[in-house]
Amino acid sequence: MRNEQLTRRRAMIAAGTWAAGTLVGCASMRSGGKRQVRMFDVADYGAVGDGVTLDTRAIQRAIDEAAVAGRGSQVLLRGGKKYLTGSLALKGNIDFHLADDAQILASTNPEDYTIVGLPRVAASQPTTAPRNDRSLFTAIRAGGLRISGTGSIDGCWREFMEKFDEENEWWLPKKFRPPMFQFVGCTDLELRDIQIIGSPVWTVHLLGCRHVRCDHVTIRNQMDVPNCDGINPDHSQDVEIANCNITCGDDAIAVKASRYGNAYGPTHNIRVRDCVLLTQDSGVKIGTETTQDIYDVRFERCEIKSSCRGLCIQLRDEGNVRDVDFRDITFVSRYHSAPWWGRGEAISFTALPRSPETKVGTIQHVRVSNVTGRAENSVRINGSDVSRIRDIVLDNVAVTMDRWTKYPGGLFDNRPTTAQDGIEPHTNPGYYLRHADDVTLRNCKIAWGENRPDYFTHALRAEDCKNLSTPGFAGSAAHPDRYTAVSIT
Repeated sequence: MRNEQLTRRRAMIAAGTWAAGTLVGCASMRSGGKRQVRMFDVADYGAVGDGVTLDTRAIQRAIDEAAVAGRGSQVLLRGGKKYLTGSLALKGNIDFHLADDAQILASTNPEDYTIVGLPRVAASQPTTAPRNDRSLFTAIRAGGLRISGTGSIDGCWREFMEKFDEENEWWLPKKFRPPMFQFVGCTDLELRDIQIIGSPVWTVHLLGCRHVRCDHVTIRNQMDVPNCDGINPDHSQDVEIANCNITCGDDAIAVKASRYGNAYGPTHNIRVRDCVLLTQDSGVKIGTETTQDIYDVRFERCEIKSSCRGLCIQLRDEGNVRDVDFRDITFVSRYHSAPWWGRGEAISFTALPRSPETKVGTIQHVRVSNVTGRAENSVRINGSDVSRIRDIVLDNVAVTMDRWTKYPGGLFDNRPTTAQDGIEPHTNPGYYLRHADDVTLRNCKIAWGENRPDYFTHALRAEDCKNLSTPGFAGSAAHPDRYTAVSIT
């Protein structure tokens, strides 16, 4: 079907037409119902599209003129072309359209990337969120921006890596590596149908954006490149991520509130649905940057084909996380090499201070329902002395625990924190609760695979938990001759 569509569109362009309109000069008109589309073909501004000539200036001129023309303007990158480019500044009220199989190639020369002013934080305020003032695409306070089409954007990841670290099984990046998209303070933003390949670092960063829709976006990053997250809503509101297919080394979809975006307020009303995810870190995640509140978040009908953690909330800062809903999700979670955060936890909700001095918020009002998965480590709900987790309901959650990778086990991963051990030696019950109150495990199940190491223990282990309820809980100990099914202290 996709090939037929590409062929049909190419034929229309070759005949001098596009979607029932005629291309004339730089700014052409298309009639279609009540809407007229003015087209700005980058070729008319000097873009060569041979994959060798740097087309940055030509494409930028088309963007700038389309933005002046205003709503209804489309910047057209024709199929059958490869456009080599450095930094591009996207503007509001345009449709940046990669037609057919049009391809953008990221320049590998750092001098082709423009420095833009992004928010900063004081050196005394730590953050682990990667920040880069030079991106392939940047849009700042753009309203009504649309990025569409069946074409692709290639980040040329390999050229930004120094070498492969055989011991740790990941790539070591060079000093400079550009994110693909940084949207800052944008409203009414839409990404639809495009494919992004090989980002060297974060792929789509939504910082302080409102009214965003990412629909049928495909991301194909290298699995062993660190920090190449898929989509990161950060201090953003009213965001829908739907029907996306994401492969990446780091978190596939991570909802954040990073410190340098605090001026944009809390993150809320985030909807993630019907996505297929493959990652060496968390499948769907909140955190670790949680410097302001994150609330009203829903993940539903997603398939996490592989991950280091299936479902994850990592609270490490002063913001609060509340009113979160995970539903109708399947997952696989496994160990990867030592540098990757996560040790195969099926579900991991943790509230730990980033450092001994950190004030840490709370996790509360979280619902997990109709979730099924296979994992190498526990369902873990783990607060701390300074932040107890409250009001968690797991309803119809079924997990099979097994071991099938080569990496050492019997661990919990607390990173990032310096307040306690980052990697904690610990037995792995099916469900593990610590410093958590008002937790309900309703119709939850644990099963064990064929490989049951000695550190697989109880079906349920709870420590320092108040008001724990387990109606319909089912499962035996991994080794019934040594452990009881349920242990509560």
